[in-house]
Amino acid sequence: MRLIAEEITQVEFLSEEKDGKRSHFIEGVFLQAEIQNKNGRKYPLSTLQREVAKYTENHIQKGRALGELGHPDGPSLNLDRVSHKIESLKEDGNNFIGRAKILDTPMGKIAKSLLDEGVRLGVSSRGMGSLKNESKGCSVVQDDFMLATAADIVADPSAPDAFVDGIMEGKEWVWDNGILKESCVAQFKQEIDAATLINLQERKISAFEKFLRSI
Repeated sequence: MRLIAEEITQVEFLSEEKDGKRSHFIEGVFLQAEIQNKNGRKYPLSTLQREVAKYTENHIQKGRALGELGHPDGPSLNLDRVSHKIESLKEDGNNFIGRAKILDTPMGKIAKSLLDEGVRLGVSSRGMGSLKNESKGCSVVQDDFMLATAADIVADPSAPDAFVDGIMEGKEWVWDNGILKESCVAQFKQEIDAATLINLQERKISAFEKFLRSI
């Protein structure tokens, strides 16, 4: 199964005040079905309906639908990076409109500070599943898809490094005695992350060559 992440920029970050306390919220489209997105993937509506229903029952209604600040490499939730709690996720045609409250956690405070300074942020969903290629470069998400997190907060989601995104989103994950493990391509990302600005391009090329040899 693969880690599948989708980024959306058309969300609003709202500030509301009640009883003298100011709160920040994310609101907008978190998930989309039946259209080919910018990553060349399409989600069947029935698959998202099923997963949103499960996510609502098992996470939102129980107060544990959390998201992180940043773009995690895997499907698991890292509690030390939690920045917000998703309060609702409702179907609207082929879209699913979400609303989340930014928390007073360390990462939540960073997100609030960025918003107060006018930084443009977006959201990214995470899930696990397989893909099937269709014509015209479109990959259809299959029925084994599982929604892990409806929305993480990401900075400048339209401009992450294309090579790193391609490697990490294509990462294979397997169940091994109940433990979710990733393939060795994570080491390639570590090499790139450790590179200086001077040798960054050289590290990218080297990591890409190693990746090709490993498949």
